[in-house]
Amino acid sequence: MTKLISADDQIFVAGHRGMAGSAICRALQRAGYTNLLAATRAELNLEDGPSVHRWFAEHKPTVVVLAAAKVGGIHANNTYPADFLLDNLKIQANVIETAWRSGVRRLLFLGSSCIYPKFADQPIREEALLSGPLEPTNEWYAIAKISGIKMCEALRRQHGFDAISLMPTNLYGPGDNYDVNNSHVLPAMIRRFHDAATNNVQKVTCWGSGEPLREFLHVDDLAEACVIALEHWQPGPEEPQYLNVGTGIDLSIRELAEEIAKSTSYQGEIHWDTSKPDGTQKKQLDISRIRKIGWQPRIPLSSGIADAIADFKRSTRT
Repeated sequence: MTKLISADDQIFVAGHRGMAGSAICRALQRAGYTNLLAATRAELNLEDGPSVHRWFAEHKPTVVVLAAAKVGGIHANNTYPADFLLDNLKIQANVIETAWRSGVRRLLFLGSSCIYPKFADQPIREEALLSGPLEPTNEWYAIAKISGIKMCEALRRQHGFDAISLMPTNLYGPGDNYDVNNSHVLPAMIRRFHDAATNNVQKVTCWGSGEPLREFLHVDDLAEACVIALEHWQPGPEEPQYLNVGTGIDLSIRELAEEIAKSTSYQGEIHWDTSKPDGTQKKQLDISRIRKIGWQPRIPLSSGIADAIADFKRSTRT
């Protein structure tokens, strides 16, 4: 099968230092793509349009992966709604429009499963987008990501720009943010339970009831999906221009907490603060479309959590 990108391409991974971006760089290198372009925030501020234009003119990427974003959990989204909306809109508009105007051959935009309605039918198919109201606790981030998807779709429709998008479920793994307040649920739990076990704390409080169901995807599995999509996926004109990426398997937040407590050797009480929001009750993705192009998740949650805990311990030693 002819690949849609080649080893000669100059591939710019925007957000290469983040969890997703760094995993995508590793996956591209494993697949033989060594002409990778990257820039730190000090070298290139993606929120500054003129700087993005100058950088593209100088480095001339032929393929772009947009993995840069402002991300965070429920607390961060509730606290900084304007930041989540404005920062992500700026990054997306600057990178996607500049890629198109610069003659980039192919672009992959990384979205999020939070784009889907709060009460979407389960498992969620790509067609559910814009079919109902969003989950209020992360709607600002979701609206920005929806705008990115539609920007890619509009440029493809009007100008023939080869832009595609992937919508991953909850990600975790090496390079994650383990801040207790501003990270996502899985890394925040790793921090809480590890610290409690280390300091012999007998009670850990978690947000909500523990009842919502979530699926979790190891970032290395997402990275492999990105490579396969770049190489092989070309959506038809009547199809969604984006693919779900998940595991197809979910578990309750309570079960997740118990698994992480066990893996960190925490033996104390787990208290559930029901005054805090739960978010969407269930958010499981239908991944049948991406399976058809040859991808499937490979890393079980149990071994993935062990990998994430080892990464957290390494990060606290540096």
